[in-house]
Parts: sequence; structure tokens; C-alpha cells
Amino acid sequence: MNLSSKQSLIAIVVLAVICLFLGIQLFVGGEKFKDLSGDYSRLEMDKEQVVFDLEKLRFSYDTLNIENSMMLAEISAQRDKIDGLITSVKNGNWELGKAKKEAATLRVIMKGYIVTIDSINQLNQALTEENTAMRDRVKEVQVINEKLEERQENMEEIIEVGRVLQCTEINVVGIRVTQTGRQRETARADRVEMIKVCFTLLENKIAEPGNKVLNLRVTDLEGNVLLPNNDGGYSATRNIDYSNDRLDACVFYSVDIETNALISGEYTIEILEQEVVIGSSILNLR
Repeated sequence: MNLSSKQSLIAIVVLAVICLFLGIQLFVGGEKFKDLSGDYSRLEMDKEQVVFDLEKLRFSYDTLNIENSMMLAEISAQRDKIDGLITSVKNGNWELGKAKKEAATLRVIMKGYIVTIDSINQLNQALTEENTAMRDRVKEVQVINEKLEERQENMEEIIEVGRVLQCTEINVVGIRVTQTGRQRETARADRVEMIKVCFTLLENKIAEPGNKVLNLRVTDLEGNVLLPNNDGGYSATRNIDYSNDRLDACVFYSVDIETNALISGEYTIEILEQEVVIGSSILNLR
């Protein structure tokens, strides 16, 4: 009986020790579980923070505005790398420490892009301002050229006008021819056999020297041009050799007094170089 009591006591003690050991183990396991749970929570928070940072970095890359094709390709490659990191971190296929380092590297690269883009934008702005100034300068030059061309055209017109001969000292008389062949001046219309027009061509240094065609046009009061033998054109024509110096010359209009005698009145006399009037006068016949 006593032995059984001892055995029972021993069994109780053993059971108590075992319970104590198991309790201790359970307590230690619980503490470890708490630590593991805390570590897991921190790990999840770190993962979410890394994903958040990567997504912000991805958005920052999206806001980069550049037209350079080479930089666009580089930025696109960096965006793809960030997308790959986000996917890997979410799936637990990437160490967080390594992901953080990679994100920091990508952030430094992005800052470099920002500096480069800012420099390019400043350069583009400077080039735009320079181009604007250049366009304004080109417009000014075009205006100047237009004015110069207009002035040149005016000068050419002035020179062209200046090349036309001018005559002065115009003397117009009616002529009758005596039986001896001598010329006598007359103001009687029915006796005029020729109209003699003498004049002086002025000196003109810019005119083309050489042969000049001078035309005579005689017009009556009714505006009819007196023509030789009813031919079309001018009353008379004469070619002269002009050497840019003063030159005295005469042109004659012959009258057929038997078939087309002149009548009393006022006649307008015009001298032309080709078709340009260079002098005029009046002849009065009674």
C-alpha cells in the first residue's frame, strides 16, 4: 500500500514535470509565433512600401515629356524594368533589399533624365527664340529687298525714260520750190509744197548711240494725220546717226498740191523717236 502511494506520487511528479515542460514549450512557441507574425507583418508592409515606391517611380517616368527618339526608347526600357520589378515583388519572386536598391538606381537614372530634358527644353526654347528672331530678320530683309527691287525698277524706268532723245529749238515752216529749185518759205496753204521741220537733238549720255529712227506726224484741225500717198504710218521718217552729242536735223513732209493741197488752219507737228513723242510745235497757214 505504501509502495503504491509512492508510485502514484512519482507518477504525479513526472506528469507535473511533463506538463510544466509542455507549458514552457507552448509558451516559447507562442512567443516565437508572435515574433514570426510580427516579422511577416513587417515584411508585408515593406513589400507594400516597395511596390508603392515603384509605382510612384513608374508614374514619374510616365510624366517625362521628351521628343528625342533615343531618349524615348531608353525611358520606355526603364518603365518596362519597373513594371517587371513591381510584378516580381508582388509575387514574392524578388528580394526586397535588392528591389529597393534597384528602385534607388532607377530613381537616380530618372533624375538624370529630368536634368537632360530640362537642358534640352532650355536649348529648344533658346533655339525657338533664335528662330523667331531669325524669321523676323528674314522678314526685314525681304522688306528691304522688296524696296530695293521696287527702287531698282523705278531706277530702270527712270533710266529707260532718260534714254529717250529730247529735241528743242523746233522750227516749222511751209516751203514752196521755185522754178530754179530754190526753197522759199511761205505761209499760204495753197502754195505749200513741203513742211520743213528743223530741230536740235539734245545731248544724252545714257542713250544708246547709233542709228535712230525719227518720225514726223502732221495732224490737221480735224485730227487727221497727213500721210504721203495715203500710206499708213507717219507723215515722214528719217534715220540719223546719233553719237550722244547735240545734233541738228530736219525732216520734210511733201505735199501733193495738185491732189491734196493744204487748207488754211492750224497744224500740229510732232517729232517722235520710234513711237515716243520727243517734241512738238504748231504751224499756222493762211
